[in-house]
Amino acid sequence: MNKFKIFSLALVASASVVKAQDIKEAKKAIDAEQFQKAKSLLKSIIKAKPSDGEANFVLGNVYLNQSIIDSAKIYYLNGLEASEKKHLNYIGLAQIDLDNKNTASATANFGLATKDIKRKDVDEFIYIGKAYMNSVNPDYTNAVASLKKALAIEPQNAQALLAIGDAYYGANNQNDAYKAYRDAFTADPTLLRAKMQLGVLLKGAKSYEEAIKSFNEVIALNANYGPVYRELAETYYKWARNKPSTSTVNLQKAITNYEKYLSLTDYSLDSKMRHADFLILVKDYKNLEVVANKMIAEDKVNPRIFRYLGYAAYENGNYDVAIKSIEDYIKVPTNKIIGRDYLYLGYAKIKKGTNAEGVVDPAVFNAGLAEIKKGVAMDPLAVEELGDFGKELFGKKQFAQAAALYELSSANTESKNYLTDNVYYGISLYYANVNKTATAPEVIADLGKADAAFDRVLVASPTYDEAYLYKGRINNLLEKDDQIIKNYEEYITKITAKGAEELAKPATVKKIVEAYNSIGASYANTDKAKAVEYFNKTLVLDPANTYAQQSVKALK
Repeated sequence: MNKFKIFSLALVASASVVKAQDIKEAKKAIDAEQFQKAKSLLKSIIKAKPSDGEANFVLGNVYLNQSIIDSAKIYYLNGLEASEKKHLNYIGLAQIDLDNKNTASATANFGLATKDIKRKDVDEFIYIGKAYMNSVNPDYTNAVASLKKALAIEPQNAQALLAIGDAYYGANNQNDAYKAYRDAFTADPTLLRAKMQLGVLLKGAKSYEEAIKSFNEVIALNANYGPVYRELAETYYKWARNKPSTSTVNLQKAITNYEKYLSLTDYSLDSKMRHADFLILVKDYKNLEVVANKMIAEDKVNPRIFRYLGYAAYENGNYDVAIKSIEDYIKVPTNKIIGRDYLYLGYAKIKKGTNAEGVVDPAVFNAGLAEIKKGVAMDPLAVEELGDFGKELFGKKQFAQAAALYELSSANTESKNYLTDNVYYGISLYYANVNKTATAPEVIADLGKADAAFDRVLVASPTYDEAYLYKGRINNLLEKDDQIIKNYEEYITKITAKGAEELAKPATVKKIVEAYNSIGASYANTDKAKAVEYFNKTLVLDPANTYAQQSVKALK
């Protein structure tokens, strides 16, 4: 009997060790972003021991991280029935409360999680800090406060130091974040995420080369640590965006590193979705279409795949597939629609209605524009993506259509393209109306909008002298002599101040001649002497200028 008891106790001890190892392995898999592996390990623990509160809690966290709320809640509630560490599951429920902006319930659940903990327990405070951070409504102040409680108990707890580094980083406190990450890695040199985050700080500061060096130091320690390749991919992508001369090389490096990241995580549908998101980011639409079609073959019911296929099909010139795919996605009420969905749908409709000569059917354009407007209404900063499409129309001399797009972006002062889009908006409106009857109400309205666009340009960039030139041209069409004189004279003053080198440029001479002739014509009916004076200025720069020659003769 004694032998049996000893044997039974040995089995229990052995099972306890295996369970601890499995939990540890699951947490390592989560850190490595191998979520399928983590879920499989945790489910096996729960199957063997359904009353394991910690396994339920950690698994619930995985689902919550993936925004699968119902599954997360099921495991948290199961965990509350456990006999071991059941209180942790109150923290998971509290994060759901925070996501729903129910702070009172969250506070109550955090209280239940810490009600009976021992004096030296720290995990609860670490998990509470993470819950405050990981919520869709992050609260970094309370996160820091909770993590400081953990560090007061264990100052060298590497997980607490890493977490408080994340909280400081989220709160834009770069200095304290750096110190916390450094201290976390010193406390536990196997904690690669802490060292990786030092590179993330450099990436955020746009020190891309230094960030890459830092990430390579992580790879030197463990070449199979997947998340560092994702950070490398994002760094190369941002470097390409911020320095266009590096774009071709760095975007390819971004793609290569992201593929390496995927190979070291898990090829689940979720990871493939993340891959598709990244392919959209780096505009690798050929690969995106391949990936989307493979995902459809594996899982025809996941609606996001149709978004990816729609985007890729549009970029690859298959507009019918693009329209159908995006419409199939949008029409499902439960799908989460974003502004970009409507933008792509609008683009595809416009492209489909464009003939071989590049001319857009007006009715089709308006239908596409209506979709684009829905996207902008949903996400005002989506206007930042309209510029390239507007420039394409502008290049085809479809000025009215280009103006319709730029009208959506020119009023948004938060857009990074605010200045450029206002310039294109004003020029598009000018050229769209240059050959029309200036007395028509719609022309007067359009030219008034063009004039206002250049006023906004001058507020945003007072040194943009071309704005005065276009304001002069616009008022020329409107036959407003006082405004013609005012704006062309302002242009001449600004351009003259730039010195002899600028004035010697043929393009500048041509514009000054335009200004002198326009001012001369404006004075012709009210002050002939002034008119002659300006036409003579033209003839100094361009003695063969026919308009100036004829005007001087007519005025004498």
